[in-house]
Amino acid sequence: MRRAAAAALLSLAALPAASDVVLEMPIDCTLGDTCYIQQLMDHDPGPDARDYLCGSLTYDGHKGTDFALPTLADMDRGVTVRAAAPGVVAGLRDGMPDRLYSPNEDASVDGRECGNGVVLRHGDGWETQYCHMRAGSITVRSGDRVVAGDPLGQVGLSGQTQFPHLHLSVRKDGHPIDPFRPAGEDCAAPASGLWAETPAVPPGGLIDAGFASSVPDFDAIKAGDAAIGRLSNTAPALVLFGFAYGSRAGDILRLEIDGPEGRFLAQDAKLDRPQAQLFRAAGRRLSQPSWPHGTYTGTVTLLRDGEALSEKSVTMEIR
Repeated sequence: MRRAAAAALLSLAALPAASDVVLEMPIDCTLGDTCYIQQLMDHDPGPDARDYLCGSLTYDGHKGTDFALPTLADMDRGVTVRAAAPGVVAGLRDGMPDRLYSPNEDASVDGRECGNGVVLRHGDGWETQYCHMRAGSITVRSGDRVVAGDPLGQVGLSGQTQFPHLHLSVRKDGHPIDPFRPAGEDCAAPASGLWAETPAVPPGGLIDAGFASSVPDFDAIKAGDAAIGRLSNTAPALVLFGFAYGSRAGDILRLEIDGPEGRFLAQDAKLDRPQAQLFRAAGRRLSQPSWPHGTYTGTVTLLRDGEALSEKSVTMEIR
């Protein structure tokens, strides 16, 4: 199967240079479940931003593909970064701390925005670079030879980043290449990429959803600490939150709760601008002696142009 995919790429007459490298998934996760593609490479030469599908899943000047983990808790459990193609370790950096970047730290990351990382050379001018890796996790040394799938380290939060992810850069003769559309043709044309099996890239979606007893802090949501699976029947409030990425102006985040006595809450939050990450929450305060005992199901749906783009359901017990 893998050889067939590679042969198909090699036969693309429109991309003779791109045929020199075929990429495997560089991260040990399941897209759409335990990880997602947060941002793609920017194809707009000016101050605007446009991904390879003419969408907005990117930002101005972004030169790679970001494979993100849902929360910091997922990073703490350890997610392996793997070589996307066979090559030689041309350089690496380790020892930068894993922490949420803030603009007042520009001086400390100047020239080291990639954080901890590895550069692989694949021959004929091709390179891949793996950024924001976890401190102390890198398992290769300069000069090591690797094959596709070999572990390089783990996903981290080092360098200039505010969420745990692997930033993968692909270069040919020093020039950034989008592995989804290496020839850089118009985004309306069919894309022929470098991947052995092209990863699915939804144009936005839900990262997480959960119940809480109050509107949670965004940092707690991103850390993976906000959701609870059981509430007291005298909890001050019952709240459902949805954590999403890649929103566009006009999107709707729908939050619905069904309880033991039927529909408990239904609320639409209209999103007014594009955002890389966001959350919305809805709920009710306790206005009676106690909440009804039983199972509560929360459903969060991201809608775009009236169609469901992504949906997550969670359950919680009140006893």
